[in-house]
Amino acid sequence: MASIFTCNISPYVALNSGNKPRFGVRAQSLGGGDSTVLSSDVIVVNGTSFVGPKEKNGALIDGGSGEKVKNGTLIDGGKNGSLKSRIEKKWVKDAVFKDLELLWDDGHGTKTVKDYLDGAKEIIKPDGGPPRWFCPAECGKPLKDSPVLLFLPGLDGVGLGLALHHKALGKAFEVRCLHIPVYDRTTFEGLVKIVEETVRLEHASSPNKPIYLVGESFGACLALAVAARNPKIDLVLILANPATSFSRSQLPLLPILEALPDGLHDVFPYLVGFVTGNPVKMAMANIEYKLPPRLQFQQLYHNLTALLPSVSVLSDIIPKETLIWRLKLLKSAAAYANSRLHAVKAEVLVLASGNDNLLPSKDEARRLKSSLKNCKVRYFKDNGHSMLMEDGLNLLTIIKGTCKYRRSRRLDLVSDFLPPSMSEFKCAFDEMTGLFRLATCSALFSTLDDGKIVKGLAGVPDEGPVLFIGYHMLMGLEIYSLVDEFLREKNIMVRGIAHPDLFSEIMEGSSTEFSVSDWMKVMGAVPVTGSNLFKLLSKKSHVLLYPGGQREALHYKGEAYKLIWPDQPEFVRMAARFGATIVPFGTVGEDDIAELALDYHDLMKIPILNDFAKDLMSKSSRVRDESKGEVASTDLFIPGLLPKIPGRFYFLFGKPIKTKGMKEMLEDKENAKQLYLHVKSEVQNSIAYLLKKREEDPYRSIIDRTIYRAFYSPLPEVPAFDP
Repeated sequence: MASIFTCNISPYVALNSGNKPRFGVRAQSLGGGDSTVLSSDVIVVNGTSFVGPKEKNGALIDGGSGEKVKNGTLIDGGKNGSLKSRIEKKWVKDAVFKDLELLWDDGHGTKTVKDYLDGAKEIIKPDGGPPRWFCPAECGKPLKDSPVLLFLPGLDGVGLGLALHHKALGKAFEVRCLHIPVYDRTTFEGLVKIVEETVRLEHASSPNKPIYLVGESFGACLALAVAARNPKIDLVLILANPATSFSRSQLPLLPILEALPDGLHDVFPYLVGFVTGNPVKMAMANIEYKLPPRLQFQQLYHNLTALLPSVSVLSDIIPKETLIWRLKLLKSAAAYANSRLHAVKAEVLVLASGNDNLLPSKDEARRLKSSLKNCKVRYFKDNGHSMLMEDGLNLLTIIKGTCKYRRSRRLDLVSDFLPPSMSEFKCAFDEMTGLFRLATCSALFSTLDDGKIVKGLAGVPDEGPVLFIGYHMLMGLEIYSLVDEFLREKNIMVRGIAHPDLFSEIMEGSSTEFSVSDWMKVMGAVPVTGSNLFKLLSKKSHVLLYPGGQREALHYKGEAYKLIWPDQPEFVRMAARFGATIVPFGTVGEDDIAELALDYHDLMKIPILNDFAKDLMSKSSRVRDESKGEVASTDLFIPGLLPKIPGRFYFLFGKPIKTKGMKEMLEDKENAKQLYLHVKSEVQNSIAYLLKKREEDPYRSIIDRTIYRAFYSPLPEVPAFDP
């Protein structure tokens, strides 16, 4: 059996200026003997020993224990690479980031499967070594206190299955990838022990941090097996098309391969490659969606022609003997994992493809959800078996959107929040809601300290804490434009306080696709609780709060632009406690895009819809008790809307109300109530102002805006009325 290896991996691999490999790595052996460095540009350790110097740029400090360094890669060469020596190493101060910048570069869309194949070409060179861990150089420096993420590969065993996600994941995790050499014949139980040993060492080192196991196909079986054997360790499993359904595969790979003549076995990996992945989706991974169709097609053609010559490396990655061995290994892995599902206590997120031609992944995801105690599923209908190599899937975004990212034992949506990257911003606001925002073409106005109303957001404070208090439009349709405009104009992340049902099993049951509700979590939404508001204001955030909440967003006929707020001044004292600036705002436009045809009372008169609405309400959580007045109503329903030719959304942010230094004064209930009523009055005045002034807008209709854009303006810039 192969000896057990694990890593002492720095989150940043320092590369010599003259040698910048695509997949530089860092590895460390826990046992004695030689270690091997893996790299796509042939970083080979030849035994040269460097003792004493420090490795710069955020690497580890050599303690003089006989470590080997080659091309910016550090390897423990001591006799006993023990846990003690691992823990005693010190991070250089610049090895980690404290925070991520807003709209940071996550590298999404810059890599394709060709980069995986080019990297695999070098990594698979035989060295006679056992399975081992490595850290891709592209992962870079992680955030402070980032958890460890262990990637467990599929049948290929290369360990570069996250090649398209290295840069993004490297900011949020200490990423380590398992490499199983081509001619290694370690049994499944042996591989389980290798991963288990690393998991236990990491847990002993950081017992309060979760450990992430990302398993692809075969690797998912490995992750489940480790989780079943270690129920007391805090594990989070991300399983991409788990091969636990291998016995139900419609493609009998093993019999075909064993019967295939030796002269044709070089062709088989090509066939498997096209079965397990969608070549077009893979080739589109780095194509900008905003390109004209002609340029998109040219880029796709170029990517496909560049990819085809590289596919020949598949026969080297999985030669016939290796493929036969690993298919048998997969059979035993699936049986092992399935027999122990009852023992899995870890959090599990299953990612299932709709076009998986190798495994019945969609059905398997349903089975695992019902079999595991704490399991979520996300379904990607257009992806193939090798989904992590294909376009349209950002693994870090999925982890964030399903609330699976945390740095400690308990999820904290405030402290664990990672700001959206530029690619997430483009996907959420250009691809997902771009047409809606184009149709509604929001016009925003704000009020300066002297009371003057101006176009844009100049009147909104740049420094927090800021508490936005406003009217919740029908179905909350204004949120997408509001968050988008603050990011574009002021580079400010507005954190929305949302209904708890957005984070509950109600949303899980209604859809398993990565949906708008998931994107809201990516963009910083948190459940409405006093503690979350406290944490956000203490971090000087810009917070969006709707006192009318669900009742206002799901109002009845005749209640458009009516404020349905609680009687008690819920937010005033909290704002004063942190000296937050309250910015009241109004928004109008719901009656310009749709007519409310069926409200709650109408639905209750229709038998089938009546039962559906009652079932939905029975599962809904209650945010307020009856003492809060009409706003406490929990009539959760989906209204019937008749669309109109789109008009326009308008926002007016009122004069900022400073509460700094007013904490003691607002302790008095009467003073707090007076400020509360003042804020409410300002919101009502803003709505009245917009309803009147929009009549003066020559571009209120989408038809007029379309004509204007055709002749004069870039897409986002269409004038409105003069304030």
